[in-house]
Amino acid sequence: MIESIWSSAQRGIYYPREWQGRLSMQEAYRVQLGMLARYRARGEVQVGWKVGLTAKAMQVQQGVHEPVLGFLLESGGRPSGIVFRFADLIQPGFENELCLTVGAPLQGPGVTIEEVRAAIAAVAPALEIIERRGDFAADLSLALADNAQQKAFVTGQTMSPLPADLRLSETTVEVFVNGRSMERASGAAVMGDPAASVAWLANKLAEFDLRLEAGMRIMSGSLTKQYLVTRGDRVESRFHPFGPVRADFE
Repeated sequence: MIESIWSSAQRGIYYPREWQGRLSMQEAYRVQLGMLARYRARGEVQVGWKVGLTAKAMQVQQGVHEPVLGFLLESGGRPSGIVFRFADLIQPGFENELCLTVGAPLQGPGVTIEEVRAAIAAVAPALEIIERRGDFAADLSLALADNAQQKAFVTGQTMSPLPADLRLSETTVEVFVNGRSMERASGAAVMGDPAASVAWLANKLAEFDLRLEAGMRIMSGSLTKQYLVTRGDRVESRFHPFGPVRADFE
């Protein structure tokens, strides 16, 4: 199963027909982790994880009862101001997130929001760059096997150390596409508090005998809806109190 889906992905077939509708969620995660192992075997470095479907409305829409996860590779990291070649991407889009760095290991089950808050060592404003390589809604399990649409993650200036009175739930973001304000949102849209998504992640990883290691970066899940982009788009998302993050698509 893992080798079949991996081989298909290497040929640019990300939702192979022979596996459509056949994977359970647990099998999908086993495939995803198997894909990660293959990336690492060829020299890629994992730097963290992403959390998706953190908004209740998205969970209802997709027919799931909890968020989902994916992995982040060092090769996917990009600095604010990056210019992507649109032709190199597959139906790209972006989400507006916080990139959280943990300074201590978090081992589930039973990780609490308070433990996460104490462990977070740095925060950066971020864009997750996604690719719609298949029909996410039609086959969520296969989408998870394909690392939940992950392509890259763009980060702005990192804040560290963090102010003692910082509340991630009070973070705000305003999204601009080609200079036009599109949306405003707050950190409370992410499970009430982005720290809650990290706690969920740590506890979910325990099901696979994994933990969040010190220094790992976690993409929190989007404060806003997902946006598709077209060639020539210029994106800027301004996070308070963390600052802006930008990406262009040419």
